[in-house]
Amino acid sequence: MSTTANSIIEMSGWELSRQIHEKKVSCRDVMAAYLDHIVNVNPRVNAIVALQDRDGLIKQAGKKDESLATGRSDGWMHGFPQAVKDMEETKGIPTTFGYRAFKDFVPSFDSIVVERMKKAGSVVIGKTNTPEWGFGSNTYNEVYGATGNPYDHSLVSGGSSGGAACALAMRMQPVADGSDYMGSLRNPAGFCNVYGYRPSWGRVPNSGFELFVNNLPTRGPMARNVADLALLLGTLAGYEEKIPLSLSDDPNLCELTPCNVHDKLKADLKGRKVAWLGDWDGYLSMEDGVLDVCEKALKTFPSFGVEVEKIKPPYDPTSLWNDVWLPIRHFTSQFLKTFYDDPAKRALLKPEAIFEYEGGKKYGAGDIYQASVKRTEWFNALLKVFEKYDYVAVPTAQVFPFDKTIPWPKEIAGKKTDTYHRWMEVVIPWTLSASPIVAVPAGFNDKGLPMGIQLVGKPRGDFDLLQLAFAYEACNDWVGSHKPKYL
Repeated sequence: MSTTANSIIEMSGWELSRQIHEKKVSCRDVMAAYLDHIVNVNPRVNAIVALQDRDGLIKQAGKKDESLATGRSDGWMHGFPQAVKDMEETKGIPTTFGYRAFKDFVPSFDSIVVERMKKAGSVVIGKTNTPEWGFGSNTYNEVYGATGNPYDHSLVSGGSSGGAACALAMRMQPVADGSDYMGSLRNPAGFCNVYGYRPSWGRVPNSGFELFVNNLPTRGPMARNVADLALLLGTLAGYEEKIPLSLSDDPNLCELTPCNVHDKLKADLKGRKVAWLGDWDGYLSMEDGVLDVCEKALKTFPSFGVEVEKIKPPYDPTSLWNDVWLPIRHFTSQFLKTFYDDPAKRALLKPEAIFEYEGGKKYGAGDIYQASVKRTEWFNALLKVFEKYDYVAVPTAQVFPFDKTIPWPKEIAGKKTDTYHRWMEVVIPWTLSASPIVAVPAGFNDKGLPMGIQLVGKPRGDFDLLQLAFAYEACNDWVGSHKPKYL
């Protein structure tokens, strides 16, 4: 790869945007550099799938150059090669959801987030790999296979946005979209040494089979730096009349550009406080080294004016799992009924999907209501924490990346796991809170494997949380200092 092509794929999104708009690099050259790099490194990790025809993509990039030549720009992502998570419908490009019954499904429309990224100027080059229907934080399926980790290709990249996080870390695209239900933007960010952002629920319009009841999943951005994270969030966010519970536009996000984003994200954080929950006072099993890596990173917070204090659990975690999480998770998996009721399609469902759907049969409407009551209690308990603290911090996972041929860790620190997602229990309180959450790189263990920290903000405090992450990044450049060996 030439020096010019290498410099293109190493650019941050905000810098690439400026270079394109200043005509220092053409959209055709950007597309060619990324496609050449993808051909070189993607076979090692299988992060990008359904890659589209090269000639067609170069032609689309050429049209972007023609637009710029006449003074017309589509937006800050003008000419960006963008692989989209395979849970999002993409017009004319296969969308499988990782499910074999959809291996030949080619939508005639784009999802809302794809529409918004295209409107901002991106060119969709293919998809990023995901586990079947997004279940589990190990990105593998029987359509495309498994995705490896950027730092050890034999290990997992996390999930369900594992393909997106890996593609980002391996410099196969400038920024990435993802979605998050049970840590799907946070766990892979931690495992791949990038940034992931789960917005306040409703900040990014959440389309799907049902628009009113299931308020746990959300779309969101991933990036290699906080400026790009904020810019992509600004692209994805905003009210959508087709999504009745979407939030109104946030002026702070709407005003962001590649030229002003760094100044906008600067903030005086002196006097702010972070509550560190760690392993919930011993409740959560943690692999050796996870807490050490995170706590070492937390020691840098005072350098930008933020204090960190360890706190006791503000709510019973056993009740959160048994009385809130499991009933609601099973209940919201009832979208699988169409596939479960068809014997041929049920045979194509993976065991985790069947576990979720069948689990819902033991709960009645009253049980789901009581789960929501308990969830409200948890939300109120968290508001009490926010009376004293501005943010909460916890690890992004309870283990480091593990063997990608294993569906999930069967034990943690000698304690057996009883479900496919128990090892991710550290993410569920924050999903249930509907608060904004940013996953930031925390560092590496002695085996060279990455871990991240979830920073949880106050309800709807998205921009404030991005400013905290920006200050953290200035003192902890793990992305720049620990690049995967992809060349």
